[in-house]
Amino acid sequence: MGVCTSKPKLSGHRNTNIPAKDSDDNIKKEETEVGININIKKSPFFNFYTPSPAHYLFSKKSSPATNNNNNNNNNNTPRRFFKRPFPPPSPAKHIKALARRHKAAAAAIPEADESERNAGLDKSFGFSKHFGSKYEIGEEVGRGHFGHTCKAKFQKGEFKGQQVAVKIIPKSKMTTAIAIEDVRREVKILKALSGHENLVKFYDAYEDHDNVYVVMELCEGGELLDRILARGGKYPEDDAKVVLMQILNVVAFCHLQGVVHRDLKPENFLFTSKDENSQLKAIDFGLSDFVKPDERLNDIVGSAYYVAPEVLHRSYSTEADVWSIGVIAYILLCGSRPFWAGTESGIFRAVLKAHPSFDEVPWPTLSSEAKDFVKRLLNKDPRKRMTAAQALSHPWIRNTNDVKVPLDVSLLRHMKSYMRSSALRKAAIRALVKTLGPDELFYLKEQFSLLEPNKTGSISVENIKTALLKHATEAMKESRVHDFLTSLNALQYRRMEFDEFCAAALSVHQLEALDRWEEIARGAYEIFDKDGNRAIMIEELASELGFGPSVPIHSVLHDWIRHTDGKLSFLGFVKLLHGVSSRTLAKTR
Repeated sequence: MGVCTSKPKLSGHRNTNIPAKDSDDNIKKEETEVGININIKKSPFFNFYTPSPAHYLFSKKSSPATNNNNNNNNNNTPRRFFKRPFPPPSPAKHIKALARRHKAAAAAIPEADESERNAGLDKSFGFSKHFGSKYEIGEEVGRGHFGHTCKAKFQKGEFKGQQVAVKIIPKSKMTTAIAIEDVRREVKILKALSGHENLVKFYDAYEDHDNVYVVMELCEGGELLDRILARGGKYPEDDAKVVLMQILNVVAFCHLQGVVHRDLKPENFLFTSKDENSQLKAIDFGLSDFVKPDERLNDIVGSAYYVAPEVLHRSYSTEADVWSIGVIAYILLCGSRPFWAGTESGIFRAVLKAHPSFDEVPWPTLSSEAKDFVKRLLNKDPRKRMTAAQALSHPWIRNTNDVKVPLDVSLLRHMKSYMRSSALRKAAIRALVKTLGPDELFYLKEQFSLLEPNKTGSISVENIKTALLKHATEAMKESRVHDFLTSLNALQYRRMEFDEFCAAALSVHQLEALDRWEEIARGAYEIFDKDGNRAIMIEELASELGFGPSVPIHSVLHDWIRHTDGKLSFLGFVKLLHGVSSRTLAKTR
């Protein structure tokens, strides 16, 4: 779903010049396990490269995705030989858990023939019934397991003669309530988000007795994956920045609206035209979902090589998209994937345990800023990972012309945590703010200015509401982002100046990911020890942290206090910065 344009289905042939672990037979065997039997064609120029036929992939909900690939660009692809084979940037399928989800849903329906199974399903979407009178269907440009994509033309109105892409989804393929709801939600997301310059334009959705028709902008410039291959497998740094800026912009926009894409990969970004400087568009929201600022999702979705560790742990949010962008960035800059294995389970183990290499060619020749950028996107701890808005504030990106840092929805979570903190923790965080360098302050200054402080340089909860409304779409209502503002009720009765805003918006975990974290923490502790540290009893510290007398934490907190003067030790200071919970203390014990 969500595909604007696609490519003809591949006709396979056997290529014996590949490692045994990636042979066509093995690929065929793997696909058969999830209900697909295909032969995948190899590129004659990159005989070690297996294209990612996304029209074979199972989507989250009951269908394969509909991005289809071919080798039309092979004649334009220069011969280039790598020291190590360039492994395919994408898997030959979505992860198997998606297929299992579909099978489980189908198993819930009693055994019956197809007509009987479908009889109890309401396949009426409430879409317009007048597709045929408005559009003239043209040639097919792609075919997937769940539907196909065609070109079409407006027959009348202001867009008469304009070409579009039409995704045609047969209702006969919608054999479960989950499949029906997923089609409904994708259309809702496309409609709600439409308007961003780097997001495929949605025109309308139609239906008749047999099909659903999703009409979108036609993007004829091909996939980002094709451009990568046409450039010999990778991009120069400056060109990679241009691509990543567009990806980060649209993903930050989606996250602000409360939408997580969940299947970001080079195949799901299309260029509007063949022009070298063509605009990039995000497509395929078939796996996307709405998510509240403090909500965690738990279903395993996505494509194996791009899936974040926390997705495999079944507890994730918008940070999972940023991990996928990190994988794309790694591929763009060096021409290979950061995590590789011959099997799906091997890929998952690599994602969970392995660390990407930055020592092999070409990484030693790339800038330190580029390496730091990718490393901070591929941090396995989602709390330490940059957000999309923060990535646009990174020195490697922000030095590019026309970079605009968007409002970051993660501010709401951090401010909520700060507002609920004890006075002691707030003092510790304010000391930490005084040690920040220009790179960290740049992002905070940009966010503060987006909240449009008054003439005295302060903000209230009304500033946050106004800023959200300024950037809101219908999707923000579905994800109930505005409801989250009730957690900031304390700001209704006072204002917050920049210094306090920095403390409230700061992520200690993200600072902890920096190479100079030890230096920052030590500097902050010295400031705190001089200005805010005071003698404190263990009972008082427990009370500050919000723990009652029944919680057996004294043995843990004992190390937080210096025996010489009864003040917080450096260990206690750092623990306090993180906002230690009773659950964390239990793990410490």
